[in-house]
Amino acid sequence: MAVSYHRIWEAALGFPGVSESLCHGTPALFVGKKLLARLLENGETLMLKVPLDQREQYFEEGPDTFFITSHYQNYAGLLIDLPSVRWEMLPPMLENAWRMVAPRKLITAYEAARA
Repeated sequence: MAVSYHRIWEAALGFPGVSESLCHGTPALFVGKKLLARLLENGETLMLKVPLDQREQYFEEGPDTFFITSHYQNYAGLLIDLPSVRWEMLPPMLENAWRMVAPRKLITAYEAARA
């Protein structure tokens, strides 16, 4: 079953400072003014922040699930096919993306609250 954007949104709101707005007319998640994730126009693809040096591992793990287009080639992000991704993969990916864009103060407070 496809993972819904709503489920991703709910999980992302568990991280401090995450808010929802629009990016290019589609729902997107931000930390402050920094983009964390964005639902693409087709409604089935999520762009999620991922370090450039980690993208290749996702391509190898799930070539039918993780991909990139020329538009995102030089951007620290990964495209995820929501109908084919397994939910279990997304929470740690969301946390890693959040850590990429969240200010140190938010990360420290989050870690302290979890300890």
